[in-house]
Amino acid sequence: MSPAPTALETAGDPYLPGIGNTGYRVESYDLDLDYRVATNRLAARAVLRVVALQPLRRFSLDLSRLRVTRARVAGRKARTEQTAHKLRITPAEPLEAGESFVLEIEYGGHPGPRSSHWGELGWEELADGVLVASQPSGASTWFPCNDDVAQKAPYRIRITAEEGYSALANGVLLETSERSGRRTWLYEQREPTATYLAAVQIGRYVLEDRLLGGVAVTLARPAALAARVARDFAPLRAMITFFERVFGPYPFAGYTVVVTADVLEIPLEAQGMAVFGANHADGRGGSERLIAHELAHQWFGNSVGIARWRHIWLNEGFACYAEWLWSEESGGASADTLARRHHALLRFQPKDLVLGDPGPVALFDDRVYKRGALTLHALRLHVGDTAFFDLLRAWTTRHAHTAVTEDDFRLLCSESTDGVDSLLDAWLVGEALPPLPSR
Repeated sequence: MSPAPTALETAGDPYLPGIGNTGYRVESYDLDLDYRVATNRLAARAVLRVVALQPLRRFSLDLSRLRVTRARVAGRKARTEQTAHKLRITPAEPLEAGESFVLEIEYGGHPGPRSSHWGELGWEELADGVLVASQPSGASTWFPCNDDVAQKAPYRIRITAEEGYSALANGVLLETSERSGRRTWLYEQREPTATYLAAVQIGRYVLEDRLLGGVAVTLARPAALAARVARDFAPLRAMITFFERVFGPYPFAGYTVVVTADVLEIPLEAQGMAVFGANHADGRGGSERLIAHELAHQWFGNSVGIARWRHIWLNEGFACYAEWLWSEESGGASADTLARRHHALLRFQPKDLVLGDPGPVALFDDRVYKRGALTLHALRLHVGDTAFFDLLRAWTTRHAHTAVTEDDFRLLCSESTDGVDSLLDAWLVGEALPPLPSR
């Protein structure tokens, strides 16, 4: 009998070669993180429940910068080997296809971001705390994972840090405890979560719990920013109510908004969470569209995720269009006005981007956001408001907590109305900028 094979050390996404693994599926992550802010020192333990998808004599996980001290597969010591971004594990006995097992990994070190086309990703030290922003491939900077965007799993995250700091993570806070001048926070994220959307935020934050539009919301901010945050995030209640009306029920148990004391270039979304910099709370409502954008990602990108990074417009185009819808709802420019304004601006941009497959370098190009939103507006004009908003709610309901492709969206559109294939082809496949339909 031939030996069990080694799983390919990639999930097969050409945008992220070398990331992920085809040989197994992670059913859940349980992370115990003991972190010291002053020294940026992490001592951690990860327990993964895993199913082998093929016979395996060896398999790998994504892990960057951190060193493994012990690994066990099904309760037995396993051999490990590490490269810059991979952890290879050889179990004591080969695994059979379909076999479920528990993988335990003890690891630690001084976490930090990994470099990429898109800048520094993952675990990042703030002036007095930590920010995690992993999109698209930074999860490996703080826990061993199969960093495949299509693989979602529930999480339990336990964080211990010095007293005086608040630690926030995805999901519902189950309990806190204190011992020897350190505090532990335990969170549970029951809904399936992509690895890049798992997150931890640590800082000297004041926490405010509110019920906004029926959604449990936690606002975490520095004490010095109290007035500015109160002013700038006041529209959040109305945003939640409006988005639930047009997109369907909020898809998670709660929503956490973190405003750091540091300046951030852009806000960042995670599952059930959004992170803003101090510069995004100016006290004048200057970031209202960004607040709407990050909230919309909870439906589009987080609940309805993508199965390959080429489909990024299904995240960013929808969130950008949500900005325009909110503008119209809140008394600003209408979605149609904003669409025609941005269409006019795109006419002067290079015509070398295919929205349905923009390539890794252009993954977060602003044209992906705006052309994605324009695609939705063109579809709305083509089918009419009633059919369009019915389609949005069907999209978030049918594909809640899954990973989708552009073909899934096309299928739903074809079920909802006739004659949309040529319209979608023009916007998603061609490089030329199509005209917007008349209203």
